Amino acid sequence: MTYTPVTTNPPSLNTTSVVPKEHRSPGARSPGDNIRAVPAVLRSEWLKVSSLRSHQAVLALTTLVGAFVSWAVATFVTDEVLTATEVFTYSTVLTAVVASVAGVLLFTSEAQHGTLSATLTAQPARWVVALAKTVTAAAYGLVLGAAGMAAGLGGALVSGLDLGDTSGMAVTTLWALLYTALAAVLGLGIGMIVRHGAAAISGLLVWGFVVENLLNLFMSPQISRFLPFIAGDALLAIDSDTATAESVAVALTRTQDALVFGGYAVVALIIGTFLLHRRDTN
Repeated sequence: MTYTPVTTNPPSLNTTSVVPKEHRSPGARSPGDNIRAVPAVLRSEWLKVSSLRSHQAVLALTTLVGAFVSWAVATFVTDEVLTATEVFTYSTVLTAVVASVAGVLLFTSEAQHGTLSATLTAQPARWVVALAKTVTAAAYGLVLGAAGMAAGLGGALVSGLDLGDTSGMAVTTLWALLYTALAAVLGLGIGMIVRHGAAAISGLLVWGFVVENLLNLFMSPQISRFLPFIAGDALLAIDSDTATAESVAVALTRTQDALVFGGYAVVALIIGTFLLHRRDTN
């Protein structure tokens, strides 16, 4: 008896597979994929800001400083009549500095603690991450500015100051909010450039509180008016005791001051985004 072996052909395998969009390599992603990812990255960035204790502490500090500055002015400035609508923005000078520090921390905290790699792995398109951090920084700057001014107004009223003329209050508030938002974006750009939190914050504070004040003393007002924080502080329209007739004569308009300070923020952000594309994640 002979046996005829039975052979069966294995089923043909279809080697063509569809790679899900979320698993494509960065080069295979379309611009539409990256644009659709922006809301998710924005939500992730805002969750980081709202959940970290350091950012909550910064918000609490801003509120306390706003109330304290108004109380101090109302208590110790007795040689002129002040109103709450004049005093409520005084603390914004400090709030802008705090907002820039917060902007620095938005990037350097991730870069130094190794979580930036995970962020860029989840979203390989680095411009999307830069955009999300920029929007988050600006929004956080707005929150800080609003909290500081609200506390400043409350502190001034509690201290016994009259409310005063409110006709220009809304306009001043909007300019002040623009200042704090741009300050946070400026800090973000500096953080993306330096990548080390302590170094970036130290340099920012030394520049804002020491270097600019010295330059303002020895420079011509026609030049010093273009320094970043001097232009930013001018958005608050606070009368300065150090102002001279020459500096008042060459003072920029609020729109021009906003363009000067915003220009610094945009340049820092562009350089930082470029370096984010060029550098390794670590």
